[in-house]
Amino acid sequence: MATSSKTLSISLCFWLSLLLLWSSHTCPASARSSLPSESGKVSLALYYESLCPYSANFVVNYLVKLFEDDLISIVDLKLVPWGNAKLRGNDSFVCQHGPSECLLNTVEACAIKTWPALNDHFPFIYCVESLVYDRKYPQWESCYEKLGLNSTPITECYNSGTGKELELLYAAETDALQPPHQYVPWVVVDGQPLYEDYENFLSYVCNAYKGTTMPKGCNEVYLNTIQMGKDKPSDPVSCNDGKIPALFGRIQSTLTSWMSRINMAFWM
Repeated sequence: MATSSKTLSISLCFWLSLLLLWSSHTCPASARSSLPSESGKVSLALYYESLCPYSANFVVNYLVKLFEDDLISIVDLKLVPWGNAKLRGNDSFVCQHGPSECLLNTVEACAIKTWPALNDHFPFIYCVESLVYDRKYPQWESCYEKLGLNSTPITECYNSGTGKELELLYAAETDALQPPHQYVPWVVVDGQPLYEDYENFLSYVCNAYKGTTMPKGCNEVYLNTIQMGKDKPSDPVSCNDGKIPALFGRIQSTLTSWMSRINMAFWM
């Protein structure tokens, strides 16, 4: 019986290895989603594109909740404005929602670079995405006046080509995600994508936090999650780029975990 079990384990390892070998050719072996933060905080990364209405909705109506009840104190938040844009020859790129999206992706990348502190660049990005949400994005420059910001550094960043360089770096980071992103917004908590449950990201953040003092907001998140119950839609609300279904990514991740367990059982 033991021999039969070991044979089955070897067979499973063989086929799963083939699957992982195929995966390694479609995605760089060194590629990883945003890894857990070394600060003790929960790593939270948002991969998005500026004119995707679902990205704007997430920023305006969900992500902003981090700044309520001091939840941001337990999070390292990273914003990556690239999404489903595509690289072309000579380091040029095209964006899913056209040139205006490429412009705003780059402007938001410049904002992150110019004002690296989250409390400085997030209000600007929130303002821009609020206009996107209200379908008034051509008025995005009004955010400078609303927030009392100097537009010169952003203009210089964009015109000098620095913004383009930042976008190319974001492109490489997004393309290196493992598992690959399937749509935006693509939300990753401590290296694990949330797939279609991204709107429930706060419950994942609270569950991932290992600190001794839990913010009050986490208790409220738990209650709100229970109250949502069956009302939550089962289908992802997102801007899709035509890649393979997210379900495959979850299957691949599960198989990787199974393979690891089988290998451990085999060598014990």
